[in-house]
Amino acid sequence: MNSKLIHALVFALLGMSTAAQAAEPLPVIVVKPHLVALGFPAESLVEAVQQATVGAQIAGRVVEVRADAGQAVRKGDLLMRIDAREADEAARAAEAQYVNAKLNYERHKSLKDQKFVSQAAVDKARADFDAAAANRSAAGAGQSHAAIVAPLDGIVARRLTELGDMATPGKPLFVIYQPGSLRVTASVPQYRLKEMQGVKAARVEFPELGKWVDAVSVKLLPTADASTHVSQVRVQLPPMPEAMPGMFARVHFVVGQAEKLTVPATAIVRRGEVAAVYVQAADGRTSLRQLRLGDAVGQGEIEVLAGLASGDKVVADPVKAGIQLKSAK
Repeated sequence: MNSKLIHALVFALLGMSTAAQAAEPLPVIVVKPHLVALGFPAESLVEAVQQATVGAQIAGRVVEVRADAGQAVRKGDLLMRIDAREADEAARAAEAQYVNAKLNYERHKSLKDQKFVSQAAVDKARADFDAAAANRSAAGAGQSHAAIVAPLDGIVARRLTELGDMATPGKPLFVIYQPGSLRVTASVPQYRLKEMQGVKAARVEFPELGKWVDAVSVKLLPTADASTHVSQVRVQLPPMPEAMPGMFARVHFVVGQAEKLTVPATAIVRRGEVAAVYVQAADGRTSLRQLRLGDAVGQGEIEVLAGLASGDKVVADPVKAGIQLKSAK
């Protein structure tokens, strides 16, 4: 087959493809005023309602690690073990002091009965004995702290110490959270607090997941940050297996309802500061029409202040409409 014939076939196929694309019907939405939820958005982060930071209570080197980030654990499971030789030595020393203090106290009581020592000496021996007993109990508890166990059922969010690291009292070792109970915490400026007093509903948007969920509850905390002048609002989430602590979310607090003429945000074409939509006329022709937009309302909708009238057909897929217009020229 010669090259001219091949080129002719290619151009014919391209023409058929363009014609088929142009003939493909566009998805349209008939716009009209309708009742939408009014509110305002606030950026937030997902956090666990039940979360615990597990720390070391004794000093020692980490000699065994049994859990890692992402692992499910049960309450009481062994997570890590710390070298307890120092704690063992301290326990033996405390035991020796206890035995010595006990014998000294009993000897003083016997001498008091024989009137060889005063009551004050007996009281001093008793105080030493009590201190030794308390020290022995504390040293015994220190031995048990060498085994780091999970304080609750959950998922290990982070492991903060490696095998061989030195653990010290107060040093965080693990962060564990319960995945079934999540919330988002948003910061609301003070000028919005009056509106927030009666807010009981909110919708939470997860842009990365492409998902919206209804909040279970909304709670405004009765405090404000002295430096930023914002208050925290906790929004309880329904069960969401795909959500995790630290994930970004946007909370849309619902403060009322009103009738608005809106278009989906996905139907809008933006060129710099100009916003427009593709509108389909009664004869099927499509044209680009500039709009003046208002605030975001409802779920993924934007109010139209000018440029559209009730009954206009807006193309829901602006990319496909642009391709068809270009191919028709």
